[in-house]
Amino acid sequence: MSRVLEVRRLGTVSYPEALAMQRTLVEERRAERVPDLLILLQHPAVITLGVKGDGGRSNVVAPPDRLSELGIAVEETGRGGDVTYHGPGQIVGYPILDLRPDRQDVHRYVRDLEDVMIRTCADYGLTAGRIPGLTGTWLGVEKIGAIGVRISRWITSHGFAFNVSTRLDHFQLIVPCGIADRGVTSLEKATGRAVPIEEVEDRMIRHFAAVFDRDVGRA
Repeated sequence: MSRVLEVRRLGTVSYPEALAMQRTLVEERRAERVPDLLILLQHPAVITLGVKGDGGRSNVVAPPDRLSELGIAVEETGRGGDVTYHGPGQIVGYPILDLRPDRQDVHRYVRDLEDVMIRTCADYGLTAGRIPGLTGTWLGVEKIGAIGVRISRWITSHGFAFNVSTRLDHFQLIVPCGIADRGVTSLEKATGRAVPIEEVEDRMIRHFAAVFDRDVGRA
């Protein structure tokens, strides 16, 4: 039997505000005061650090004064993975799900997030896939969707970032996810046309519900 998925589309939210919101919602989900949630939003330009090694600090190649000039903050996250970039034109998805009792498999969860983005790419005639040993969703050797998750007693937070019309030059300020020999792309670059971000969100919600066997907004 499918479970309810409540979708919240929040527009642009600062990274610290979204981080605090996730912490609250994880506890709300654990106490069963809210159903499974999918939060979709965009962040102002920000570089975020994971918990792997030095969190990716060594992969921030732009000096602090250059980041300050561009108005790009650097934030700690508490998620897995290395350094990444978020900015306008990128759909950030924060699923707050209880994976119990039937989806208690971290690797499966990550693969499922990748699948949501692969299916979304297919809607635009793009054949996306995986690269063995790496996370995320790829068009050839260029990453279109990044993943960094946190799972605490099987309640998920953090999630994925999918480039729709993101400024790709900002990724040059870092070594994305610590991977030096791969590129980054976006839906707009890959299709050669502008794509409304709300349209992509609609498709992503539908695929997320299908992959995770959830009913959107139905009790």
